[in-house]
Amino acid sequence: MRLQLSPELEAFREEMRTFFTTQIPQDIRDTVAARRHVSKEHYVRTQRILNAAGLAVPHWPVEWGGRDWTPLQRHIWREEMQLANVPEPLAFNASMIGPVLAAFGNQEQKERFLAKTANLDIWWCQGFSEPDAGSDLASLRTPAVRDGDDWVVNGQKTWTTLGQHADWIFCLVRTDPTAEKRQRGISLLVFPMDSPGVTLRPIELLDGSFEVNEVFFEDVRVPAENLIGEENRGWDYAKFLLGNERVGIARVGATKRLLAQAKEYARATTVDGRPLAEDPRMAGRIAEVENELLALELTALRVVANSADGRPHPASSVLKLRGSELQQAATELIVDIAGPLSVASYAEEGSDVPDWARVATPEYLNYRKVSIYGGSNEVQRTIIAGTILGL
Repeated sequence: MRLQLSPELEAFREEMRTFFTTQIPQDIRDTVAARRHVSKEHYVRTQRILNAAGLAVPHWPVEWGGRDWTPLQRHIWREEMQLANVPEPLAFNASMIGPVLAAFGNQEQKERFLAKTANLDIWWCQGFSEPDAGSDLASLRTPAVRDGDDWVVNGQKTWTTLGQHADWIFCLVRTDPTAEKRQRGISLLVFPMDSPGVTLRPIELLDGSFEVNEVFFEDVRVPAENLIGEENRGWDYAKFLLGNERVGIARVGATKRLLAQAKEYARATTVDGRPLAEDPRMAGRIAEVENELLALELTALRVVANSADGRPHPASSVLKLRGSELQQAATELIVDIAGPLSVASYAEEGSDVPDWARVATPEYLNYRKVSIYGGSNEVQRTIIAGTILGL
């Protein structure tokens, strides 16, 4: 089964495909295709090229760099970018704080931050999770106490992805510890990562990389003008932000690319004298992931078509749930195709282990995170039960 697009949308798809495959430097695209580490410099170069062409933040309001596209055009834009091995615009900027500032920031904040956020002149990081407040985010404790024209922040955040590159952090803090409901005492502050009292400590991940961090705050003074929206309304903004994040987490195009690579590897891998792709069990596994991916794509189209005024549809939780599961299934499939070679992650350069097999296990391990971030899959099932199924 294939989705049939109108001639106009086919022309749009071809326009996106041509741009991504000709204007983004080949060395960057090769890095993504080989599933190697994408550096800060790669992200910045790519996003600035996209922004100059008006392709970094098409889902934002037009006055702040967005495009007056239909939901289907935005879906095609994202999918073609992923299929072309282009690093996506930094999610913390493009999909998280940017839309929040556009929707809830005051005019001064929009003028101060949005253009620099779109162009990655400011690299943002996310200060949400705490050691005792991850999926149960409403239990966060980091206090912000008003002192004259400042908020004074103390506490700790954790799992701060790419915080080592960040210039600014958007941070949920507790501004009313006496609120009857925990959600009502939370506010959203933004401040520079080099503010006095901010300390960042890296966390080594299962695959040996350093992608996430702990961030500590000790009497960090944040100007009152850096409060986003209204005091004690941060929970509303967080839900808006996370809903936008979950739509992008589906990563249909990226999983399609992984699956296409898996097929290629299976054809090139010989077991008992014949290509592994001809093994009925392997062929069945590939077909199963393909069918599930098509169902996810159709769901993604329904979600974007029913998202009003840029506000995410409740079914974005379905995208997050199934999208993360299928990303993990695709990385597991590649590990199984690599077989014993998949344990050669740390083989010396120059060995006869192909590069794709060398990175298979580290990537598989790294992708365990996708069912946790953006709201764990257990939390998504609860949301689906309550908001969609009415249970």
